Amino acid sequence: GSLRSVLVPLVLRDEMTVLLTQRTDHLSSHPGQISFPGGRAEPEDANSVATALREAHEEIGLDASEVEVLGQLPVYTTGTGFVVTPVVALVRAGASLTADPFEVAEVFEVPLAWLMDPSHHQRHAVEIGGQQREFLSIPWQGVDAAGEPRRYFIWGATAAMLRNLYRFLAA
Repeated sequence: GSLRSVLVPLVLRDEMTVLLTQRTDHLSSHPGQISFPGGRAEPEDANSVATALREAHEEIGLDASEVEVLGQLPVYTTGTGFVVTPVVALVRAGASLTADPFEVAEVFEVPLAWLMDPSHHQRHAVEIGGQQREFLSIPWQGVDAAGEPRRYFIWGATAAMLRNLYRFLAA
């Protein structure tokens, strides 16, 4: 039950963007956090790519026909023991999306070049239970669906996987 896959959707616009979701506040795990579409592997999924595509379809209505899978990033293990396979894919601009209102509060895009600029990657050290923990964040000042300025705080596993994407693209 701890195997998960997420889709890292790169949207083919004039300036490529990364599609992210903000989870609704009432979910039991990671409420209100920014994440990639994705979730738990089900027995009928052939592989991690199938999981990522199925979950992206359930969460944001992204149809597999609008997606071209490029490959997978290194598996990421979260602090809570989830083993996550990030599946990187190109998504056609103008792909029709319908967010599941129960799980997804908002779908938004951030320019890939901005996320891949290491000067935007901030390291934080916090002490939890007497232990020094480090985490990465990539805050993004964007606009919400209504066109209002809004600060999105990307951190945790999502920021770490974006950092792995950065290493992958920079290599």
